[in-house]
Amino acid sequence: MRLTLTQFVTLDGVYQGPGSPDEDPSDGFTRGGWMVPHMDQTFIAQAAAWLAEADALLLGRRTYEAFADAWPRITDPDDPFTEQMNGLPKYVASQTLTDATWSPSTVLRGDIAAQVAQLKARPGRELQLHGSARLAQTLLAAGLIDEVRLVVTPTVLGQGRRLFPTEGPAVGLRVTSNSTTAGGLMILVLQTTSPPEFATYDGVSSLNPSATTDR
Repeated sequence: MRLTLTQFVTLDGVYQGPGSPDEDPSDGFTRGGWMVPHMDQTFIAQAAAWLAEADALLLGRRTYEAFADAWPRITDPDDPFTEQMNGLPKYVASQTLTDATWSPSTVLRGDIAAQVAQLKARPGRELQLHGSARLAQTLLAAGLIDEVRLVVTPTVLGQGRRLFPTEGPAVGLRVTSNSTTAGGLMILVLQTTSPPEFATYDGVSSLNPSATTDR
């Protein structure tokens, strides 16, 4: 299976509390709910299409507990996510969780990267990591994430936990698609590559012709 990461972030890289002001006030965070004003049907359709490719979900403990509380309560027959979210196999990475009641769920302990590598080796389409930024940081550093799907709001928060920490690993990515919704969301799909390349600018004539486009 391919391991994909879907993450909602602001322009300054904050992922904390996208869904409501009281979703995640930890560490004194007071600016939650920044995603909701920009959500539209284009985004919903894209998110549903991504979820339809999943054969299993991978979640960190914090995200798992939030999802396990919310998704079983949703009864809207027109919701395009509920059946998949509740029915898919779920793997939660945690050294402390003792009761994973959102069935079907399996708790991963010990060497998480090694266990995720074993899950990826199984046949299937996508093992999808949603939110769970701390877990995502670990798996990016281990080179296990194949594709990153960023939904970026035109918002600068100036506080909150960030997806890419200031002392994190260097990761190379290649943009495979990008679009903007009517609500202002920027949707970026990136494939992870080898570590990023570095070079010195020596003028226009030194640029890689394959990386430029005639205008």
